[in-house]
Amino acid sequence: MKNLILASATAIALSACYVVPMSSGSQVVQTPVAQSPASPQETVLNARLYPNNTAAQNAGAGSATVSITHTGHGTFRAQIGAESFTGDATRTLNSRSGKANGTGSMGRYINCNYTMNSETVGTGTCTTSAGASYNMHISR
Repeated sequence: MKNLILASATAIALSACYVVPMSSGSQVVQTPVAQSPASPQETVLNARLYPNNTAAQNAGAGSATVSITHTGHGTFRAQIGAESFTGDATRTLNSRSGKANGTGSMGRYINCNYTMNSETVGTGTCTTSAGASYNMHISR
């Protein structure tokens, strides 16, 4: 019994020990960490959609958001009445013109063309598959 207690005490005492490696004299070479490129900077533009015909007046005014990266591609979201549209937006590089298209939660789609007058202000038009036509005013 005495040997069992002595063995248990030794095991417990040594369980907190660990081995520290000694330097072998060789130099440790650290490899630099590769950094991924920063994500493209997005420009987020807000737009108001104002009815331009009877079909649009029946649906009501709307709002939209266009997010474009420096590559000229981004996302488009619009809300007209109870319908939400989501899709893509593109802008020709070194151009003020852009397009945005989206599909709606009720099965319709929307097509928009716009021109930026400055970095943060622009105008355009949007048409839905239901025949609603909107004037689009863009600002940041």
